[in-house]
Amino acid sequence: MKILITGNMGYVGPGVVEHLRTTHPDATLVGYDMAYFASCLTDAPILPESRLDIQLYGDVRTMPAQVLEGVDAVVHLAAISNDPMGKKFEDVTMEVNYKSSVRIAEMAKAAGVKNFVFASSCSMYGAAEEMAKTEDSTLNPLTAYARSKVATEKDIQPLAGDGFTVTSLRFATACGMSNRLRLDLVLNDFVAGAVATGKINILSDGTPWRPLIHVRDMARAIEWAITRKPSNGGEFLAVNTGSNEWNYQVYELANAVAEVMPSVDVSVNKDAAPDKRSYKVNFDLYKELAPNHQPQYTLSQAIQELQVGLAAMEFKDGDFRNSQLMRLMVLNSLQENDKINEQLQWKRNKSSVSEAELETA
Repeated sequence: MKILITGNMGYVGPGVVEHLRTTHPDATLVGYDMAYFASCLTDAPILPESRLDIQLYGDVRTMPAQVLEGVDAVVHLAAISNDPMGKKFEDVTMEVNYKSSVRIAEMAKAAGVKNFVFASSCSMYGAAEEMAKTEDSTLNPLTAYARSKVATEKDIQPLAGDGFTVTSLRFATACGMSNRLRLDLVLNDFVAGAVATGKINILSDGTPWRPLIHVRDMARAIEWAITRKPSNGGEFLAVNTGSNEWNYQVYELANAVAEVMPSVDVSVNKDAAPDKRSYKVNFDLYKELAPNHQPQYTLSQAIQELQVGLAAMEFKDGDFRNSQLMRLMVLNSLQENDKINEQLQWKRNKSSVSEAELETA
């Protein structure tokens, strides 16, 4: 089996690669990534990409069809990955997250790929009333990131069929330790604040609802999806991916961290404007279709793992929200140092060896 993983050098990718290497030891694993965050290693005992058979570097906006030759399954993680980046780079977000995703799905079908797995998001539900959202609920995307996921799902659905099985995993908000840790995620942010300063500062009023999923449980879902049969969910499936037990209000997450680290002080911004991004999600369908790939982590385990991981990094940065552990800060730094342009494309050094030269070397 040959599996292509796009965006493998981000936050989620290292855990996916490690998991698939364990569950599919004989598979050919191929990574394809722009490498913005390649140097953002955090407590990594080995280079995560060493578990791959092949690591390719490139832009999904221009990925050649040859990359898909002989591929059985595509795990499409590549994306401009959160709301702050989507707000600053809205046009690029739609190009990368939407148009490129549809183009790659089209090329994958033409190349004979059997399973296409799209990393979607529960954020597409946006502002929601109290009832937990199911896959049939009205979509209300509030950000460029969420809108890009909605648009992609809409345009890849018609591609399913004729031996091409498409699974859109609507993931809950990611959390947990990774070899390329991000702190611009709600639980990770809270644990980082607790470790560095002994304080958790909730920027909102703490009431919005968020479903969460550990990155390694995301990898379990992807393992299921790369071999999913149409008899189990249909030729096209959009499924909420997470656990009903992991629907929390933001203040509950902060309090859970304080329970693991009792000396931590929690403060809420009672004067904050209401955060419209609030939604509870129903994960019954995922439990029905993938009973053997359900989330295994508990919230306290995720918190403890982050605490241990950050301690191993000797993490003490109270100003981490302006650090390289925030993905937007990484992109800003690359632009400020003239490494990438406004379209987030790498600027080529004229003295460097060209691709054509490499091909003829």
